[in-house]
Amino acid sequence: MKYLCDPVFAQRRRALAAALIGVLSVTVSLAQAPTPSAAPIRIAMIEGLSGPIANTGEAVYRNLVWATERVNARGGVKLPGGNRPLLIERFDSKGQTEEALSALRSAVDRDITIVAQGNSSAAASALIDAINKHNEREPARQMLFLNYSAVDPALTNEKCSYWHFRFDAHADMRMTALMSVLREDKQLKNIYLIGQDYSFGQAVLREGRNQLAAQRPDVKIVGEELHPMARVKDFLPYATKIKASGAQAVLTGNWGNDLTLLVKAAREVGFDGSFYTFYGNALGAPAAMGEAGIGKVIAVADWFPNVPTRESEAFYQSFRQRFPNPADDYVHMRMQLMVESLAQAIERAGAAGPVNAATIAAQLEKAEVTLAGQTARMRAADHQFQQPLAVAVMDRQGAPGAKFDVEGSGYGFRVIRNLAPQQAEQPHRCNMIRP
Repeated sequence: MKYLCDPVFAQRRRALAAALIGVLSVTVSLAQAPTPSAAPIRIAMIEGLSGPIANTGEAVYRNLVWATERVNARGGVKLPGGNRPLLIERFDSKGQTEEALSALRSAVDRDITIVAQGNSSAAASALIDAINKHNEREPARQMLFLNYSAVDPALTNEKCSYWHFRFDAHADMRMTALMSVLREDKQLKNIYLIGQDYSFGQAVLREGRNQLAAQRPDVKIVGEELHPMARVKDFLPYATKIKASGAQAVLTGNWGNDLTLLVKAAREVGFDGSFYTFYGNALGAPAAMGEAGIGKVIAVADWFPNVPTRESEAFYQSFRQRFPNPADDYVHMRMQLMVESLAQAIERAGAAGPVNAATIAAQLEKAEVTLAGQTARMRAADHQFQQPLAVAVMDRQGAPGAKFDVEGSGYGFRVIRNLAPQQAEQPHRCNMIRP
């Protein structure tokens, strides 16, 4: 066993042990504590992690994990009693509102006071109501709700809550950005509106009608329908109707498989019009459309990988190094900014006194953060994050402005319109009740 004392072997053994520890830590917690003795600040991520929209939930998880790893790598959240790491704990809602509420009860039972959710405005609405009631009933165990994707405008308007903070641009803001491009398409005369039949999908179609009437009254809506969310396996009947309508473009807020299957069906029936989308830049949609999508699939987002700055490119390359599998290529800038805002708010709350949901919320209202050249702030009046928006069009990787592709598809998104936060900002109808 003389080789056990060999320095080269020992070095290799230490390297292997370190690698195994790294793999195990990522597998078990996916967030490393800066000091092993520090109790983590836990965040309950409530998302659909099984069922037809599981890929969207897993994409969120990767983003939140990467964001917390960045905070933890610099020492964690700095508090007077010592630094503490952030830790994401997974709760599977199975894409169902009742399951999301059940997951919330489980988080309460585990004394988690920060909840993050986004991939359903219906679930978000129910969670807001439940957290409002919980916080009123149990003031010593109050909770915060961080929303990164649920974009029904009502959530920061009529349903606004002191305990709820939205970090994504709501549907009306996204629609305004899309319409800034659509209104310039002078060849467009006929359009088809289609969406998922729940609060968000309904809001998208409603605002689409309103903005078309105001900005392009010459464009005729030749079809409009809502379909069950995450339950349609064959979109060919819908695609056939779209083509038969004579529509030159489709406007949709569909996301996840509901978008991927829709654009795939449209290609199969020979629809050669444009797609104005909220989420057409990933999760299989570009690959499903293929060459037919070049110049015709338009998406809106808070950030795209092909933003032409060194900071942005380094940020994206770092994500790809952390998650090299092409199927995992869906990075959300807003989720990174959300975690940065949370860390900032916790540190400021700790510097002023006790740290709890109420003191964190008071600081989160004032959050302003910058990452990879992207700066955003929280609007205290309605807890709606104010950030840049961009509109991009699908193109072949390597074309001017499309250095990076999406999910290894060979297609990327070239930015064609940038909106500063002041341009994307909209009035609110929130009448917030504060504790």
